[in-house]
Order: sequence, then C-alpha cells, then structure tokens
Amino acid sequence: MPLVIIAPTIFHGTILPLLKRIATAVVLIPIVLVLILRAPIPVLAIVAGVIALLTIHEFLKLTESYGVRPLRTLTYIFVAIFFALLAFNVGNEKPLLSTAVFVYCLGFAAAIAPFIFLTRAMRDEPLSTGYPAAAASVFAFTYIALPMGMLVQLRQQWAGAFYLLYLLLVVWAGDIFAYFVGKSIGRHLMAPRISPKKTWEGTAASVVASVALGWLLFNYSLPINSALLHAGLIQRRDGLFGLEQPAMGPIIVLTIVLNIAAQLGDLVESLIKRGAGVKDSGAILPGHGGMLDRIDALLFAAPVLWYYATWRVMQ
Repeated sequence: MPLVIIAPTIFHGTILPLLKRIATAVVLIPIVLVLILRAPIPVLAIVAGVIALLTIHEFLKLTESYGVRPLRTLTYIFVAIFFALLAFNVGNEKPLLSTAVFVYCLGFAAAIAPFIFLTRAMRDEPLSTGYPAAAASVFAFTYIALPMGMLVQLRQQWAGAFYLLYLLLVVWAGDIFAYFVGKSIGRHLMAPRISPKKTWEGTAASVVASVALGWLLFNYSLPINSALLHAGLIQRRDGLFGLEQPAMGPIIVLTIVLNIAAQLGDLVESLIKRGAGVKDSGAILPGHGGMLDRIDALLFAAPVLWYYATWRVMQ
C-alpha cells in the first residue's frame, strides 16, 4: 500500500482518537478533581445526579437493542428525586445524610423501585413488554444511580474528599496502564468474546499501577492533605491528618480489590455493549465514547470503597 495512503489511515485510525482521548482528559480531570475536593455537597449531589441521568439515558438506549421498550420518563423522575434528596441540606456542619439514614434511604429506594416500575408497566400493551421494561429501569437505578449516590455520601464522611481522590486516581491509573501496556505488549487475550482488546498483560499492569499509586497516596497522606488544605481545596474534616502512618497491608489489599472491581465493571459494560451490537455507549465525550464508557469502572469500585469507609468509621 502506498505511503500516501498509509499515513492518513494511521492518523485517523490511531493517532487522532488518542489525541481526542488525551484532550478530553486534560479538560475534564481538573474539573472533576475540584468538584470532589471543594464543591459543597449539594452541588456535588446535583452534578452526580446529572451524570447518573446521562448515563442512564445511554443505558436505556442500549436496552432497546435487546427488544426492550424502557420506561424512560418515570426512570428519570425516580432517579432525579433520589439525588434531590441527597442534595437536601439538613445539617449545617454535620454530614447532610448520616450513614445510617443513607442506608435506610438506599434500602427503601431499592425495595420500592420494582413496585413503582411494575405498577407503571401495567398500562403497556402487549403485557409481555411490561416486565422487561420495569426490569431495565430497576437495573438502571441499582447499577448506575446507587453507586453514584454512594460517591456523594462517601464525600460526606470524615476524610471523604481524600478517599474520593484516592478512588479516582487508582481507577484512572489502572485504566491508563491497562490501555497502553495492553496495546504495546499485550499478547494473551483475557476475554476475547466480551472485550477483544483486553489482555492479561494489561490487566497485570493495571493492578501494579493502582497499587503503586495507592501506596504513594497513603504513605504520603499527611503532606498531600496538608498541601490540599493550604491550597484551599479541602477543609480539615475532608482530609486524612492522622499522625500515625496508616497500615499499608490493608491499603494494598483494598487497592487490589478496588482495581479488580473496576476492571470487572469495565468488562460488564463491554458485555452489555457487545450484546447490543455497539462499540460505544454514546458519543458525548470525544475519544472516550459515552458517559457509561467513562464511569463503568467506578460503578463497581465505588460501592467497595463506600463499604470500607463506612466500616472504618464504625470501628
């Protein structure tokens, strides 16, 4: 093939998508970091709600490829009410929602969701479409909205901003190293039926990168949090300022579990897209695809860290 043909093909097929991916990350990462570190909880809850609604919109569109007619309007209303409650200020300097109240709200919302959506589905014809439509809405709520809500409540806990920073950086580091290592030296496919480009080499690099970054963050947690405090990016209750060095063993185990959860989240989304016959969930983020493509790893990792942080506070 002539060089004049190869060069444009390489540029548009490899270099241009990579440049778009990098440019989008350069713009979005600082905005996301400022939001999780400094934004008031109601603002964070509203932003998380908007992201959840955009993601659910993409997910419900994917379900149409499975022959499902989703209950779009009711799903959006249900999710919007959930995040409106998270944004409701009930406590001055205290967390807006205590962990106990949040758990009660989560349990009630998850329990009532099937009832609400199945009741609405009674109106549809034929009746055979009712259960799949209701099931898609319930799954969208538990798969997307609940983990995003956990991120909001995690931010309200002591040292919540630091733990959110830790979660995002660990997930991002794992994703970046899996992408570049898998692309450059990956030879052994991990799940070719679900995600043909994922390799065991990339997976191993992802775990190593996440553990290394997690160790650095907690090993130097005091100077990192002090710098964030002096820069006005966090308040004291939002950081980790313990004089004793945190035990690295549990942190390394936690980071490995978070990385595995994140990679499984990515694979699960690939399974949904593969079944729907699409490459990306959407096109809202240049170089990254849709919103679901961008947060799929967080949807599995967020509940893990939320549970750990909640257990840590209760000890």
